[in-house]
Amino acid sequence: MKQVIMIVMSLLIFSCSSNAQKSADNGGKEAQKVLVAYFSATGTTERVAKAIATTTGADLYRITPQKEYTSADLDWRNKQSRSSIEMTDEKARPALGGEKLDVTGYKVVFLGYPIWWNLCPRVVNSFIEKYDLKGKKVIPFATSGSSSITNSVDNLKKMYPDVNWTGGRLCNGSLDEATAWAEKEVK
Repeated sequence: MKQVIMIVMSLLIFSCSSNAQKSADNGGKEAQKVLVAYFSATGTTERVAKAIATTTGADLYRITPQKEYTSADLDWRNKQSRSSIEMTDEKARPALGGEKLDVTGYKVVFLGYPIWWNLCPRVVNSFIEKYDLKGKKVIPFATSGSSSITNSVDNLKKMYPDVNWTGGRLCNGSLDEATAWAEKEVK
């Protein structure tokens, strides 16, 4: 019986010292659970999202429309293309597909998307409205051929004022620049 008690006490002491070491390793702060949620139609935003997730140790979640976008859907010069129709309708909310997500444990959410018509794609709005991001630090990042991220972030702040938005970043440069920025955001 004494041996059993000694073993249990040894395990408790080891466990307590291990937790104290973990706390000391991160400056006494508990680690924040981080998520990188992103929508990418062509793979450009996906490359940035994967790099950010790897660097920050975040979980990765792909925002997937129920019906994937084709090249014809993405033709911004065609006013009858799917993306053109969605982006001219502020109320458009494409249905989501993909895996279900539980966002409860996350403190920080990187939200990635390509810039469409100087905004985030409407499928990102579908994601925001499906998953409760209130009380979380939400850090937008985007890729774009010609637009800045400013208007899209301003629009998100206006549409979802209960979310704790940061300024965000356009990640058109190197992946090293994007990951260095992301590391600073989670500290």
